[in-house]
Amino acid sequence: MAKKVLLVDDVSMFIELQKDYLQFSAVDILTARDGKDALAICQVEQPVLVCMDLNMPVMNGAECCRAIKQNPHLRETKVILITSEGRDPDRRICFEAGCDEFITKPLDRNIYLETARKLLPAIDRRDKRVACHLNAKYRAFGVTLSGIVLNLSQHGVYLATNHDMAEGSIVDLIFALPDPYGSIIQVRGRVAWLNTKTTRLKDSIAEGVGIEFLTPDENTTRDLAHFVESEPGIT
Repeated sequence: MAKKVLLVDDVSMFIELQKDYLQFSAVDILTARDGKDALAICQVEQPVLVCMDLNMPVMNGAECCRAIKQNPHLRETKVILITSEGRDPDRRICFEAGCDEFITKPLDRNIYLETARKLLPAIDRRDKRVACHLNAKYRAFGVTLSGIVLNLSQHGVYLATNHDMAEGSIVDLIFALPDPYGSIIQVRGRVAWLNTKTTRLKDSIAEGVGIEFLTPDENTTRDLAHFVESEPGIT
């Protein structure tokens, strides 16, 4: 039976964003709009993990977390509290409430999934990836270079290239999706991992780098999602 994860936020956008992050995880997702509803759901559904906003009406996240941790039937429930960035007092409030982890808004997909997976291994950090062979141009260090996109997801690509790049390097990437899609993808990315001669992680694919997209625009996000959802995935 799949583990249950409860998402709690009074703003629907953040609920939907977290659902998107968790779409490849083997979990059942429950939702609530405030701490009072979340506590009632916990008592009935017994979720393994609760990801909850700190600032909500009726009952805030800290109050709900404290109630969960003080309940002998719920105290083993893992709780991640989500706060606004740059508000240091919130950190103290979260830990005084007994939360297991806290993260800040705006939500970062990688941080969210890494944090959740520490508490629940069923959380899958991977995206669906699609194999391809797309000629690409990218600009790094003021120089335009060539490579080949060998696979891609909605959030990044694997770029085969012989040019050395450091992890964390920023690149501007452009490539065309194959027919019948045909969209031109132009996006800024960050080198997330290396698969080069000196840092070889995967011998099964050509030398290159994994690139994570940084804030793609709405059209790019839509076109990538359409392509990835329409094509068979790879493991």
